[in-house]
Amino acid sequence: MSRRLVNLTLDTLEDLPRPCRQCVYWELDPVSAERARATGDPGLEKEAWVSQTLLEWGSCGKLAYVDGMPAGFVMYAPPAYVPRSMAFPTSPVSADAALLTTAKVVPAFAGGGLGRMLVQGVARDLTKRGIKAIEAFGDAKAGEADEDREGTCVAPVDYFLSVGFKTVRPHFRYPRLRLELRTALSWKSDVEYALEKLLGSMSPEKLLRPMPATSSLEN
Repeated sequence: MSRRLVNLTLDTLEDLPRPCRQCVYWELDPVSAERARATGDPGLEKEAWVSQTLLEWGSCGKLAYVDGMPAGFVMYAPPAYVPRSMAFPTSPVSADAALLTTAKVVPAFAGGGLGRMLVQGVARDLTKRGIKAIEAFGDAKAGEADEDREGTCVAPVDYFLSVGFKTVRPHFRYPRLRLELRTALSWKSDVEYALEKLLGSMSPEKLLRPMPATSSLEN
């Protein structure tokens, strides 16, 4: 079983789950995002955002592949590139941190350490750029019945806590969490063990099925 992390580019953008490929929840401010969904092409807006961020700042996402199949992804950027970040009650993001916006793992690969593996890939990238931490807004009510469908674009608080984030500003729905990069860089053995255990328990037939739809992590 082979696994690898790659940077998000305009080419690999096509491997995001379709709902996420068309989602501009984070990339546009609330008013512009609603306008894009109602009258425009959200997919083109997302592509434009990725293109601009790559040109001006650099890598802004990681994808995980298992035996060539897209198994999960994360996206991240400086808060200034993420208009939605200022709409949260627990904003702003700290000046020394990048913002992790979205994190998902394909259900068939959940529970095997891919979430941590993705975050560690982000940590390695950001450490090289002199950034000290990653922050994120978590959803404390993820999975509950809620008319706010956009809430599914915010990863569950439990996910962030499980990969080492700590709450720095509490809130009943959208707390802000933080992970010091030096902490994330110490996970290698734990991640490799968990992923090997997952892959060893999966049959080739199961792995070769068409990729199922994602669920919130889990955009």
